[in-house]
Amino acid sequence: MVAKRVLIAGATGLVGQAALKHFGSQMDCAVVALSRRRPADTFGAAWHALDLADAAACANLAPAFAGTTHLVYAALHERPGLVAGWQEEEQIRTNDAMLRNLFEPLERAAPDLRHVALLQGTKAYGVHVRPMLVPARENRSEMHEQPNFYWNQERYLRERQPGKAWAWSILRPVLIVGNSTGSAMNVIPALGAYAALMRQAGKTRLDYPGGVGRVAQAVDADLLARAIAWSGEAATARNEIFNVTNGDVFVWPNVWPAIADALGFDAGDAVPLALDREIRPQEAAWAEVRRRHGLVSGTLKEFVGLSFEYADYTMGFGRTKPGPPALVSTIKLLQAGFTEVMDTEAMFRKAFAEMQAAKLLPPR
Repeated sequence: MVAKRVLIAGATGLVGQAALKHFGSQMDCAVVALSRRRPADTFGAAWHALDLADAAACANLAPAFAGTTHLVYAALHERPGLVAGWQEEEQIRTNDAMLRNLFEPLERAAPDLRHVALLQGTKAYGVHVRPMLVPARENRSEMHEQPNFYWNQERYLRERQPGKAWAWSILRPVLIVGNSTGSAMNVIPALGAYAALMRQAGKTRLDYPGGVGRVAQAVDADLLARAIAWSGEAATARNEIFNVTNGDVFVWPNVWPAIADALGFDAGDAVPLALDREIRPQEAAWAEVRRRHGLVSGTLKEFVGLSFEYADYTMGFGRTKPGPPALVSTIKLLQAGFTEVMDTEAMFRKAFAEMQAAKLLPPR
């Protein structure tokens, strides 16, 4: 018996793919997936092509939203020049409109809607513009200081929700790691392609391309999907905001030996390399890697998306002294009842192994 009908917006993204996989495995769920391009695996979901920036297209697709009980809103508009775009008005305006374009026809078509899960992140604490207060807590946001589409979307749900049967939950993950292609912020295809091209060039040790490390956190995409599912059922998650992490901390240079090993290398030296500038243009060499190993990952543009730039940012390329720690508190989430954790080194190994098994990356 189907107990809930889950609508996943942004189904090809890093979070959307993990949510699609999770809810698709639940016997009591019917799943509808929305994205501009078709997911490589729909996990049994009914998929509809949709550009959320097109209000008319969203309205026309409203019959497909009928019966929705849970919305997982994982859609995201990012611009080339990823980091600079985080403060641009166009990016804020487009992301704000995308949620509104979907939600208004959804709410009319789905009177049984019970829950809306919305994703934010550590930019809510100004991590991209200044050192964070440590640990960052959910009641310490930069809402009144830094323009961000998070606040537009959050205000929209807060203003629309009073008196309604549905509730919202906002999840603020840290660095998300998992299996997705063409994403704006997934270091796995970026680092996997870097390693494959280094092997193609005859390297036997994988050098660390980032800068001096800072203490940070990550979250496995599948763990995040389970936190999203939990938030849709827990009374303690109604109209609440939660930070989500694996539960431990890491520093990029310290975790690099595990990453190198997962990709079939010994760890090399710290040799700064701008992946976006030096690796992203190597389409011809990547085509040879794909041919040699029979990969199905497409071009670097299709496979990595904007994530070379994101990898440079999150690994601190050009940083010559330790950066300020970027740590969030998960006490609120634990006290509310979601207690899953994961070892971050194991998370990296898992993500690379999944892409290798799917022939998106060469075998270890």
